[in-house]
Amino acid sequence: MLTVDFDRLGVEPGDRVLDMGCGAGRHAFELYRRGTDVVAFDQDADELAKVTEWFWAMKEAGEVPAGAEASTKEGDALQLPFADGEFDRIVAAEVLEHIPADIQAIAELVRVLRPGGTLAVSVPRWFPEAVNWALSEEYHSNEGGHIRIYTDAELITKVKNAGMQFDGKGYAHGLHAPYWWIKCAVGVNKDDHPLAKAYHRLLVWEIEKNPPALRAVGKVLDPMIGKSMVLYFTKPEAA
Repeated sequence: MLTVDFDRLGVEPGDRVLDMGCGAGRHAFELYRRGTDVVAFDQDADELAKVTEWFWAMKEAGEVPAGAEASTKEGDALQLPFADGEFDRIVAAEVLEHIPADIQAIAELVRVLRPGGTLAVSVPRWFPEAVNWALSEEYHSNEGGHIRIYTDAELITKVKNAGMQFDGKGYAHGLHAPYWWIKCAVGVNKDDHPLAKAYHRLLVWEIEKNPPALRAVGKVLDPMIGKSMVLYFTKPEAA
């Protein structure tokens, strides 16, 4: 289930794309299918090993076009091991809310993006996230968890101050916000709670089958309570 709209980001075959904080690789896999040269970057070596296996399996299964390339890289978001202007597009999905030095991380993203390149940043949306924090201390107090709740104005300002032009925003995963409200209300680790289990089955159905009825519901809920806010930026061309 993707958070970023790749068409809105301007992704094209042959683009060199960085998925910063790739996690399990959901965006990197779709970028690979679209024929890009994608680098899945994360600090979790175990996650990256699994992503590498999936890249190999996708190629063996013929799921990617000729010429597409995919690789993984382990490292620190505050010191990206890439050259200035190396990437045409960058995705940073659901990662900045985990990083204490977010301004430094943003500066690194801008540094490795070429002039004229585009950046998509997604973070938990303020209202759904504020409800989660109000319902559960455990939700956000674990090691490596969410350390801040962004407003759109705050994050837009931070990225613009790093030298980017703001192009617009969107929202995603409206069906997912109520699930996390339920989890926070009953206990974030109580996966066997009947209400949490029932709602989880609904989300699995959405992810695996993407039925028209749930797509329609999602289109209504995304702008209202979408769990993720996605911001789109362009790096100005050099003078």
